[in-house]
Amino acid sequence: MKNLSMGAVLAAASLIANVAYSAPAATGANFAGHRLAPLARLSIAQARGAALKARPGRITAQELEKEKGGSGLRYSFDIANAGHTYEVGIDAHSGAVLENGAESAHPD
Repeated sequence: MKNLSMGAVLAAASLIANVAYSAPAATGANFAGHRLAPLARLSIAQARGAALKARPGRITAQELEKEKGGSGLRYSFDIANAGHTYEVGIDAHSGAVLENGAESAHPD
């Protein structure tokens, strides 16, 4: 009976470790700057919604970065629309649109 209990404990520990290891991908935390996410008030999903509301299209790149303006922490999205790429910046604290314009020839 003791071996069965130890086996159950090991199986549970293994399951927990596997779930914890894969959690970032499962929660959408597979974007540049995802390690800054605990500092943001908005989730990536909320920021994506705000960005697509400001500039409908298809998101081709996304990141969370520290940058001047707003709270200093922003989500940045490249959005393809009608053959052009636009950069939309969303404040990670307030959800305000900080940038919504054509992507420059030299994106940062």
